[in-house]
This record gives sequence, C-alpha cells and structure tokens, in this order.
Amino acid sequence: MLESSVVWFNEIGLADIPQVGGKNASLGEMVRNLSSAGVQVPDGFATTANAYRAFVTANGIEPAMRHQLDLFHAGHASLRATGDVLRELFLGGEFPADIADGIRASYRELSEKAGHPNLPVAVRSSATAEDLPDASFAGQQETFLNVSGERDLLDACRRCYASLFTDRAISYREVKHFDHLEVALSIGIQRMIRSDLGGSGVMFSIDTDSGFPGVAVISASWGLGETVVQGTVNPDKYLVFKELLEQPGCTPIVEKTLGEKARKMVYAKGGSARTRMVDTPDGERQSFVLTDAEIVKLGRWAVIVENHYDRPMDMEWAKDGLTRELFMVQARPETVQSQASGTKFTVSRLSERGPLLVTGVAIGDSIASGTACVIKDPADIEKFIDGAILVTEMTDPDWVPIMTRAAGIVTDHGGPTSHAAIVSRELGVPAVVGTGNATSELTDGQLITISCAEGDEGYVFAGALAFETEEIDLGEVPETRTKVMVNIASPAAAFEWWRLPAAGVGLARMEFIINNLIKIHPMALVHPERVTDRAAQKQIHELTRGYLDPKEYFVQALALGIAKLTAPYYPNPVIVRMSDFKTNEYAHLIGGMDFEHSEQNPMLGFRGASRYYDRRYREGFALECRAIKRVREKIGFTNVIVMVPFCRTTAEADKVIAAMAENGLVRGERGLQVYMMCEIPANVILAEKFATRFDGFSIGSNDLTQLVMGVDRDAEDLAALFDERDESVKWMISEAIRKAHAAGIKIGICGQAPSNYPDFAAFLVQQGIDSISLNPDSFLKTVSHIAQAEQELDTA
Repeated sequence: MLESSVVWFNEIGLADIPQVGGKNASLGEMVRNLSSAGVQVPDGFATTANAYRAFVTANGIEPAMRHQLDLFHAGHASLRATGDVLRELFLGGEFPADIADGIRASYRELSEKAGHPNLPVAVRSSATAEDLPDASFAGQQETFLNVSGERDLLDACRRCYASLFTDRAISYREVKHFDHLEVALSIGIQRMIRSDLGGSGVMFSIDTDSGFPGVAVISASWGLGETVVQGTVNPDKYLVFKELLEQPGCTPIVEKTLGEKARKMVYAKGGSARTRMVDTPDGERQSFVLTDAEIVKLGRWAVIVENHYDRPMDMEWAKDGLTRELFMVQARPETVQSQASGTKFTVSRLSERGPLLVTGVAIGDSIASGTACVIKDPADIEKFIDGAILVTEMTDPDWVPIMTRAAGIVTDHGGPTSHAAIVSRELGVPAVVGTGNATSELTDGQLITISCAEGDEGYVFAGALAFETEEIDLGEVPETRTKVMVNIASPAAAFEWWRLPAAGVGLARMEFIINNLIKIHPMALVHPERVTDRAAQKQIHELTRGYLDPKEYFVQALALGIAKLTAPYYPNPVIVRMSDFKTNEYAHLIGGMDFEHSEQNPMLGFRGASRYYDRRYREGFALECRAIKRVREKIGFTNVIVMVPFCRTTAEADKVIAAMAENGLVRGERGLQVYMMCEIPANVILAEKFATRFDGFSIGSNDLTQLVMGVDRDAEDLAALFDERDESVKWMISEAIRKAHAAGIKIGICGQAPSNYPDFAAFLVQQGIDSISLNPDSFLKTVSHIAQAEQELDTA
C-alpha cells in the first residue's frame, strides 16, 4: 500500500492499480521493467488515490456526492444535471496544502531533470477502475496537454478530478456496474513529447477487427495524438508481422495505407488555450508519418510490451519532432478481441445488394439495418432514437451513452483506432468510419444497411437488405492425411478466415490485388507516355502521387497485398498464382485500353504464361516478379510459392522460367519453388515433361473441364453440360495425380469442384491427391467429407 500522496513512475507498477489506477500503474510498470529492453517512456509522477480521497474529505464533498447520486438512481435527476452538480463540487474545491506542495515540488524536480523551467507536461486522469482486462474505460476521463507552470498544473489536476464525473464516465460505470463512490482517481503528470512537431498515434498488438494475433496495428497522424484517439482525422495505417521482426534483413511490414490526415493538433501560441487545430500542409498529407525503420521499431515494442503483460495490448506512442525519438506514452490491456473465443466465430453475408451510398473503414465483421439518425451537433445527442444507426462526423466519449443504444455507427472521420472504432468493437456494434461524407450523403430517417462483412472496407447501402449470419465452431474439426488448404482472393479475406486450421493457401489470385487495390494496368505504369485517355492519365497521376517512380506504386501495393494475405498462414505454404487476366479484363484496368487488343475468344487467347515473355507484357511481368521477390526476401515470407497459369507447352514453360530468373526469381534459389497450374489437357498428356520443370502441380478443374469437354464455363445455356465429375474429366485428373507422383512432385487441386461436391472430394482422396484447396466458407463441411473418405479408404 502506497502511503504517499505523490509517487514517481519508477516507484510504481501493476500491483499499485488500487492506488494509482491502471494508466499510471502501467506507465510505472514500463519505466521499471521495459526501459532496459529499449522501450522509452517519458518521465513523470502520479498522485495517488489517497490524495483524491483527502481532497474529497477536505472539501466535504462526499455527502453531496451521495445525495446527488441517490437522486439520479431514483429518477429525480437527469444524467446531465447529476454530472453538472458533481463536477462543480470538485472544481470549487482546494487541494490540501501538503498535497499541493508535493505536486509543486515534484513538478519542479521534473522540470530540473529536463533542463526546462516550467516544463510543458501532459496531465492525465487514471481512475482506479480503468484500463482493466475486461473494461477499458477508454477516454472516460480528461487529459490536458501542454500544461506549463505550477498554477496551471494544479488547475488541470482539479479538472481531472472533476472529469471522474463526466456524463460519459457516469454512464459507462453504470453499464459496467461499478460503484461511483468506490472509484478513486490518480493523476499522471508526464513530460510532454514534442509530437506537435512530429507525430503520434495508437498501436495494438493484435488485429483489432479479426482478432488475428500475429500482427501489430499502428495508426499515425501528424501532431498531438488526441486527433487519432478522438477520430478527428483519418490516419495512416501500418501492419507489422510480429514473428519476422527479429529475422535478419527482414522488414515485415504487411500494410502501409496513407491516411488523409487533413488536420493536426499543435501547441497554441498565447491565450488561454493550450492546443489548437490547424490544417495539415499538403506535403505532410501526402507523406507517411513513420519511416519503415520506425514502424519496425514500434512493432518490436509492441511485442516487448505484450510479452511482459502476457496479453494483447492497446498502446499510445509519440514521436518527438525535435529529436526524432519514439516514446511509448500509454499501455493498457486490449479488451475486445482478447476476450473472444478462439474456436467460435460468426460470419455474416448479405443475401442481396442495394444502391451503394458511402464507403469507409469496416469496424467489426457484422451487418446491421436500421433508420439513419443523422446528428451533426453534439448538442443534439438527446434526439437519438434507440435502435437507429448513428450517423455523425465523429464521436468522443460524450457520445458513449447513445452509442450503447445504436444498431450501428457511421462517421465522416476517424480510422481503425479512433474512439468510434474502439467503442464500437467493445459494444459489438458494426461501424463504418472515415467515410468522409456520410453526414451529407445520408438523410435523417433513411432506411440503410451497413455491412462490415466484406473485409477492410465497410459499405452503407440504401434499404433494409436481407442478410444471414452463421456461427462457426472449430472445436471438432477432424484431422486428415490429405492437406486441406484454402483459396483466398483478397488480403482482407485472409484475415477474416485466419482461425481456420488450414495447411496453407492453395491458391492466391494475384489479379484480385491488381484489380481491386492497384487498379492500373502495369504497362501503363511502365509506359505512361503511351496512355492516351485523359481521364486515365489523371487517375494514374492521383494514385501514384508521392512515388518518384510510378512502377514502384505497383510493386509496393502488390508486395504488401501478397504479404498481408500470407501473414495468417505463415510458415505454411502460400501458393501465389501470377496474373491470369484475359485481354478483355486487362483492358478494363486504368490505362488498359492502350495496351490490349480485341480478341474473339479471350478465354483461349493471350493469357497466363504466354504473356510473361512476350514483348507486349514482359515489362509488366517484371513488376510482378519484383513484387514476389520483395515479399520473399525483404518482407521475409519465404513460404510463398510461385505458380504459373495456363502454360501450353514445355517450350513456353522454359521461356517463363527464364523470364523469372532474369527478374531475380531463380527456381531453387533461397528455397523458391515454382508450381504449374494443371488445367490444359496438354499439361496432363505431357505431365512427365512438365514435371522436370516445376516443383508441383495444382489442378485447375474449371479450365480443365471446359477444355476437356469443349464447354464454355461461362455459357448459361450449356451450364447443364459443365460438370467436373464427368468421367472424362475424372480420368484426366486421375492421370495427372498418377504421373505427378511417378515423377516425385506434389499435386493438389485448387478448383471449385471439391468445394461444391462432397463426392468429388472423396474421389480425390481415393486417387491419393496430396492437397485439396477449398473456398473458406465450405472448408468445415468439406473437411468432414475428406476425413470420412479417408476412413472408408482405410477400412476397405
């Protein structure tokens, strides 16, 4: 038990939460235990719960507090009136002389240590029921930044005490069933980091939406960190894969998303205000706040902090703009995903689509329909209707009482670590944040559906759309000899399905990343001078702004997309198929019309392997190779396997392998394996010869079926004839498996058939296939069929 009223951070730790609250106890814990590991925490001190209770006693506040709370609980006083009365009790009080002297003396000592008279400090509230593993109390009490001088410091401390009874804090404790009079407040006084000249943000040691524990998620903006916490800006977002952080030569960043960062908070100059909001200069808006080295450093700190606390953590950091140093300024337990089940999760799917109204960042993975309640002014909060979807510019802790009553939340501003995002996750309410224009595009009373079930991007549709929700239980998934993998189209989907006990990714389609994330034809980046359409020229300029070389835009976006897709399955194999657009599909990319010709039958035309060595596309293929090389060698995912699609002849295979080698992808070097899609009858007929050039085959049953049976897989009037289970197709597959094994190479299947037909999966098991790759939503059902087929084979 701490007897003092004021203690230094290096004198306290987690055992002192009852006296200094979760926030200050955590700061002390890091100062005492993690400084030797390189985690820098700004120096400071804290008042204790004893000081708070002495303040309450000296000013005779408790009887009036108890009376007002009794009125509130009896329904005789509103939340607002109760908060007003309780706060005034504290604001009118005076610190006992010994406590005030202790605060002043410690502040002078802190200033002397820093060599700065009247050192600017952050004054933070730390309630004794705060930053707990099952309740974050995020932002319930006040923080005051850039406080300077003894008089202002004592005033800020008094205001911290009063903030224990903000409307939002009272409401939150009511929900969590905490006794208002049992809770005390400690105040942390911490040296300010000049992040007003640098940057700051929030970091989680777990993916806050999917619960994937393998990454640290970092949000960053210019200026003081309140803008990120409060959600007043759309910040940069970075993901770091934790397992490769100590791998020599690796920079395991798997996502870098440039945020808008339109405004920033800086120190105020003169007047009573300590901080002010200003427009962010264009140069900073278009620049990442953190360098790759700084992102990696923060990622390492996340691992150190998480390991020390032995649980996922929610942290705040700051970068000093004068010294360029990074600091950890707060750490508390993550309270949502860390509490979720590891074996049970739900998957939601829209059954229909409506007109798309706005998009933003998806928070959570569920869907909600309801009436839009558009509230632009916090003064109108009381107009909110229970069960509606809250639509507003941004939220702060004052909005929590109505957020608990909302079916969903949509905001103009904020990122994945904003206040709206954090509280939405804790409440289990879907939210679409950072839309930019929701309050102007959506109308009050409008019926809408918000969907966060489609990856990182959240959608707001017109109307009440039908959707379904499925609960998935991984507790009884049978083991199989056959490796069961997943087909993954997008990086976001990889995170959504990370819990599946898959043996890796059997098919990752590169063209999804190109089409949805990059959007530009690769040759338009190699030769922008050949793009003739002015609208395309403008789009290319906008998307590649900030890149000295437009080609780097393609390489980085593709590399990061593949890396993010790979992360949840490391170290299991992830088979990435090189691009397999048809000419008509390539033409629809930005700038594509200038580089593609019209074909009568694109399905059998200039696609797959034939493009890679051809003069018309080989420079684009070089960019694909550069991206794969970066994923494997710089980011560190050596489990990535390259797969070549639609390879018609062995001579073509030789040309492709040579083209890859010219671009730094040498088969066998650094463990690189190269697979071939087995999807053309020639691939089966000449399997022995193809096997000398590749490390494995993956059967593409869709193309193989249409080429064996002569049925266009997209022809509606021939749909009844298209059947992967036809005897001729099964014979081809059986031959491919037999010949692959005879040649000593692996063979799997990544086509649609085993996901659709249980009997086809059983057939594959009977033929001895090495792996079956399934669509994620059919994984559990099909694994059971595979296990049953193996059991029947064993007993036959």
